[in-house]
Amino acid sequence: MTNQQYSPSGFSLLPPVVKNLLIINALFYLATLSMQTAFGIDLVQLMGLHYFKSDLFRPYQFVTYMFLHADFPHVLWNMFALWMFGYLLENVWGPKRFLTYYMITGIGAAVVQTAVQWWSYSSLETAVSAYNMSPGIDSFVAFVNQYPPHSRELFEQLKSFLSDWNASPVNQHYFLISKDNILQLYQDKISTPTIGASGAVYGILLAFGMMFPNMLVFIYFLFPIKAKWLVILYGGIELFSGVSNNPNDNVAHFAHLGGMIFGFFLIYYWRKKSEL
Repeated sequence: MTNQQYSPSGFSLLPPVVKNLLIINALFYLATLSMQTAFGIDLVQLMGLHYFKSDLFRPYQFVTYMFLHADFPHVLWNMFALWMFGYLLENVWGPKRFLTYYMITGIGAAVVQTAVQWWSYSSLETAVSAYNMSPGIDSFVAFVNQYPPHSRELFEQLKSFLSDWNASPVNQHYFLISKDNILQLYQDKISTPTIGASGAVYGILLAFGMMFPNMLVFIYFLFPIKAKWLVILYGGIELFSGVSNNPNDNVAHFAHLGGMIFGFFLIYYWRKKSEL
């Protein structure tokens, strides 16, 4: 397979696990839309992966989060990558090994994401404690700028509160309310769920690059690149994006890297046991 061009077959010829994963993810996406519209039930809040200190956290979310997606482009890209790279892997490994790999990398991505959140939120908790010790308008603004809320509603609430506080900067009542607002901001940060199959998909991409390193893949159907370089490229992008820590970036880059890390060690383990 050296330098061979890779071209997966159509849906009807897909192996069973890839086909069923595509169907399940599509059904979950439709259920997310319909349950919210018809019954006001937010599956993302129920089944998305929450930080373990959040009141919304449940252990089963380490599995269910990977079947939910934020919007149509999100689910489309993940399912396209699953179809493109999972097709050959399942045909080579067989359904049982492929499903095992998919689930372990997906759960592994959630574990890494949680560990990174713990590291990040530990500094947030320290900042909350420091603010409660010395509240003030300037420190309040600095806190919100450093940890902007995900919720648009909370952002408008904080903006309105700050406007009122500026009108009466020495009023001690606002100092007390500011602590409550900071606590709400903390809860907003730790209650934002992680969703998507991207961690498992990046694990599949890593496996494809390790199993078929010299196979040519066409980026955007135009630019040929060997699978091993494609894996390095995407891994580097995710590492850079994660380390840069853009506050407006809602992508779980370390979850993607977590899927690749767990995938690498699982393949290494299988190879050591001469099972691959």
